[in-house]
Amino acid sequence: MRTSLPLPLPPLLPLLLGLLFFALSLTPSLIPRGWVVQGMLGGLVAALGYMIGRFVLMLWRQMYLPRLGGRAADIAHGIVAVPVAAVLVYCLSKAGLWQNEIWVLMGLEPRDETHVIAMVLLAAMLFAALLFLGRLVRFLFDRTRRHLYRYMPERTADIAGLILVAAALFFVTRDGMIDRVLRAADNSYTAAQALFETGPPPPADPAITGSAASLVDWETMGQPGRDFVTGGPGAGDIAAFTGRPALRPIRIYVGLAQDEDPQARAELALEELKRVGGFDREVLIVAMPTGTGWLDPGSFDVVEYMNSGDIASVAVQYSYLQSPLALMTETDSGLEQARALIRAVHEYWRGLPPDERPRLYMHGLSLGAWASMFGTDLFALLDDPIDGALWAGPPFPSAFWNQAVAARNSGSPYVAPEVGGGRLIRFASHTKPAGPPTGWGSIRLMFLQYSSDPIVFYEPTSLFRRPAWMREPPAEDVSPELRFIPVVTQFQLAMDMALANSAPPGHGHAYHAPDYIGPWRAVTAPRDWTDEDSARLALHCSNGFQQGCGPQ
Repeated sequence: MRTSLPLPLPPLLPLLLGLLFFALSLTPSLIPRGWVVQGMLGGLVAALGYMIGRFVLMLWRQMYLPRLGGRAADIAHGIVAVPVAAVLVYCLSKAGLWQNEIWVLMGLEPRDETHVIAMVLLAAMLFAALLFLGRLVRFLFDRTRRHLYRYMPERTADIAGLILVAAALFFVTRDGMIDRVLRAADNSYTAAQALFETGPPPPADPAITGSAASLVDWETMGQPGRDFVTGGPGAGDIAAFTGRPALRPIRIYVGLAQDEDPQARAELALEELKRVGGFDREVLIVAMPTGTGWLDPGSFDVVEYMNSGDIASVAVQYSYLQSPLALMTETDSGLEQARALIRAVHEYWRGLPPDERPRLYMHGLSLGAWASMFGTDLFALLDDPIDGALWAGPPFPSAFWNQAVAARNSGSPYVAPEVGGGRLIRFASHTKPAGPPTGWGSIRLMFLQYSSDPIVFYEPTSLFRRPAWMREPPAEDVSPELRFIPVVTQFQLAMDMALANSAPPGHGHAYHAPDYIGPWRAVTAPRDWTDEDSARLALHCSNGFQQGCGPQ
């Protein structure tokens, strides 16, 4: 009788599970992936699959359950290996088609970016590196617990060793190494924004923020702020487009380097807004920028054209980091800044005679939308409410967005909800119209979101549960081959978030200027604006993402 033998190291079953995870990672998600990104994703999920397999084997052994050995083990491995190999071959053969299908759905030509051999080699290298790190952690755990055997029972030492190693890893990755990397990235971006030797001189016009007459220092505004206050259409551009008299839009921006205190920055923005006559305009927008301090010119150019330049916008920077990093590390900074700015502006605005003050709106894109929603405390504004808001690409943790989606009408799609009769909240996208400027209640709240935007539709629970939007028929720019796969889907969507801005304009997280037209028209109800005007402006702004609409 043959005795039971341990599985070879590394065990074959965990390797097969890792290989299966790699194959399934080739399936499509929201954003198309090139071979480098796919190789990194494949290596990562393969390592996760291997780790899960090892963990299951460990539990099996700890519970002293029967184990196969000898020929029975070889047969079992073969039974598992055959379908895994079949899935791998199928996924490799379809990988390029799946990614090209997404490109086509997003309006672009197919691409030959599969490079199967290079992608597989990259995945294998990353898998090997992660496997080495895993063995290193196991080595540290073994050394720690064996050292503790001198002072306590084995089971107690095992638990204590696990806790100590986990705590050390947490410190190194979260409170040590990663924090230092993020601080270095933050500081480097700060330095980059502070290089003024090659930057433009301060504006000569005293009405522009950053000029000699301004309360805001030009040197503290950084590139995003300088671009914002000096960009956009002028009065002549708007008049040439509309054929009607126009004003030069007012844009106020206070940089993060202006003052360490968010309240001080908010109060300075208010004083600058008062200095240049922002409260004398027809429309006033309080905007929150993205993590880097960037404000989408496509959005502001559109609403300025539509309102004949009789508009003022004010924004305050709260971070230098890209939004995904700011979302993880500086969330409180954005929320605190939004609350301070909105409260300061609203308190002054509500003290003005109702028939002499501008219509007040909130606005934000991405992390700026989340911060703006948080700072717009509707309960605090009930006695004198704002006129409305437009929030674009709201990140998935946004509480108010989640509440609005949860309140959608029965049968309403998750990615394009309808809430009530559309009197308080509306949703718009590149395929769903915003609706007319009529039919609203006293407050107009609008969400602009794309069905392929992973920043909006990522769900942490996708590790083990199908997201709600995946239970519905796929949207127009989402692959019909997208399938929920436990663990794998979680990391596909996480990778999609990192790639969200690389999508073509009008998809992913790349919000396109023409798509702001309908929402801004519905929210601000510009005077004498027609459907024909919207069509002309959409054509004029057809290249609007990140460049804005530009002059006539």
